[in-house]
Amino acid sequence: MNAKDIPVLLEDVLEGHRMSEAEAVSLMKIRDRNIFRVAEAADELRERKKGDIVTYVRNHNLHVTNICKNLCGFCGFGRPKNADDAYLHGKDEIQRKALLAKERKVTEICLLSGVHPDFNAENYAEIISWVREAAPGVDIHTMSPDEISFSAKRSGISTIEVIEMMRDAGLGTLQGTAAEILVDSVRKTICPAKVPTKEWVRIIKEAHSLGIKSTATIMHGSIETESDRVEHLRVLREIQDETMGFTELVPLPYLHENTPLYNKGIAPPGATGRTDILLFAVSRLFLDNFDNIQISWGKVGRKFTQVGLLSGGNDFGGTMFSDEVSTDAGGEGSDYLDPEEMRRITEDLGRILKQRTTTYEILN
Repeated sequence: MNAKDIPVLLEDVLEGHRMSEAEAVSLMKIRDRNIFRVAEAADELRERKKGDIVTYVRNHNLHVTNICKNLCGFCGFGRPKNADDAYLHGKDEIQRKALLAKERKVTEICLLSGVHPDFNAENYAEIISWVREAAPGVDIHTMSPDEISFSAKRSGISTIEVIEMMRDAGLGTLQGTAAEILVDSVRKTICPAKVPTKEWVRIIKEAHSLGIKSTATIMHGSIETESDRVEHLRVLREIQDETMGFTELVPLPYLHENTPLYNKGIAPPGATGRTDILLFAVSRLFLDNFDNIQISWGKVGRKFTQVGLLSGGNDFGGTMFSDEVSTDAGGEGSDYLDPEEMRRITEDLGRILKQRTTTYEILN
């Protein structure tokens, strides 16, 4: 795209033009000061949609196991069953952690774990029920499409039956994770054991059809191209056109340290600041049917979070209290962010911090 065409495109988008994939790819490839024009347009659109409110959810990440069938190349968290540092928490420990979360007055418990090779649907339902028993009334945010697909096969039932089983056990909202990049040629390298794109899409649509909301995620900065990133966003936009079941987009920059992809020389050392800004901003402009773009402070750091909030973002994500996935991959200071620090960051931008629920109902 010619530099002089960029302001015209941005103005058209702000006036209601639905950005094409080719236009989005052109913006993703910008390498000069025009990145700030894109960020400015995204920030204006954010202001029109969400005003000056920046939100966060008071949540707690509860890690069940780091044993995983997938052992993806981008991940430093998963372990094989026989690893010395592998763990699997039982009912007592899971409920202890859930009670701690309740004491911290969270509204969301995010169950995270590897995809244990021995788990079936009944195992997942049991774990969810343990958490619901220990922390009633808290949204249990869990289960990726990959976990649903795998547990369905292990239990010999359909994926929609698994989703219904999890809902009955206490699941509140679904994790739109295991998406990484929804381009199968990329997935074959970075996460070959995970469900293919078509399966991920089908399961997300099933959850939405049952009235279960989910997040949407994208992991950028490994081996994918700008076109791959936009293809991923296109898939999400089409699902949202059909279901309106996504609560937000969560961009997740690839953290390279301690990951096989980087250590084997397959992937670069993570996303750059330029690619982060453009991913945030172009996502806001391209995903015209999404209200919320989250800036994951645990992935980009507290200072750069402000840049994201000036590039189309309107949400911090959660307090987390624990994020072993990011920490194991090399993320620093990614285990807890006090809402008062969020307030300082927000008010420094002249904006207002509000606490929300998982589904973006404002609490205070």
